[in-house]
Amino acid sequence: MRTRLAVLIACSLLAVAASGAGAQAESLPVVYNGVLGYAHASPTASPPGANNWSCKPRAPHPRPVVLVHGTFADMSDSWQALSPLLANAGYCVFALNYGSYEGSGSIGIDAVGDIPTSAGELGSFVARVLTATGARKVDLVGHSQGGMMPRYYLRFLGGAPHVHTLVGLAPSNHGTTLDGLFTLASYFPGADAFIGTLCPACEQQTAGSAFLSALNAGRETVPGVHYTVIESANDEVVTPYTSAFLSGRNVTNILLQSQCALDQGEHLSMPYDHIADADVLTALDPADPQQPACTPVLPVIGG
Repeated sequence: MRTRLAVLIACSLLAVAASGAGAQAESLPVVYNGVLGYAHASPTASPPGANNWSCKPRAPHPRPVVLVHGTFADMSDSWQALSPLLANAGYCVFALNYGSYEGSGSIGIDAVGDIPTSAGELGSFVARVLTATGARKVDLVGHSQGGMMPRYYLRFLGGAPHVHTLVGLAPSNHGTTLDGLFTLASYFPGADAFIGTLCPACEQQTAGSAFLSALNAGRETVPGVHYTVIESANDEVVTPYTSAFLSGRNVTNILLQSQCALDQGEHLSMPYDHIADADVLTALDPADPQQPACTPVLPVIGG
């Protein structure tokens, strides 16, 4: 009788703990309207749900997700939607700042330094995540440069054995024009001053650069890694928008407007686009595909 009572008490405590954990996860707000500029006041703050170093992945999400921001941005102003969304879904979520150059990180402007060096920073961060979580591999989700830079880590820095999936939101896989980079800088106060000598990553992301030629030479993907590219036809930074897409095995290229013609998302809004974010969830867990909500166009009645 005592044994049965002890078992019942233990089960009850486990149920309460599980329900409490679920309630805590569900309480994280998912901000879809963007908070550009938040991180310039808090340049080292982790986005909600990220960087819990005691988190241990569990089925059905056995791989931690590492979020990689884009040029001039940082983890706080990039991931106020996806970080809590993934945490609420049961993922262990991690995010980093990288690519500070000449002290740019102190004012919330990151990802401007040499891209191979940034890829090395990503590699060190992934190693730390794997050690902390005990996982064998991670999944990477990146925006803009953050969707392209990991490909250098995968191809040239031995990252492929440690990564299962790379999801790129409007990634600069084949570069962009200088006008596109100035357009991007205009959204970040003070970033325009970094284009040129203070932004090696800007030069490396221009179409036809030696860096991109080497990155894309021969093949654009590496074996064993799954790639998903999510892009908008309205992208005003990565131009033409088709330059974001990859060719090769294990590649899925998604155009937002092919799913929802009314989606007016562009480059900066991609991490905060609910349709793109649903695609991210599907890419990370294809066994549980999400159905992005798209309001249909109503027919015009009468004249």
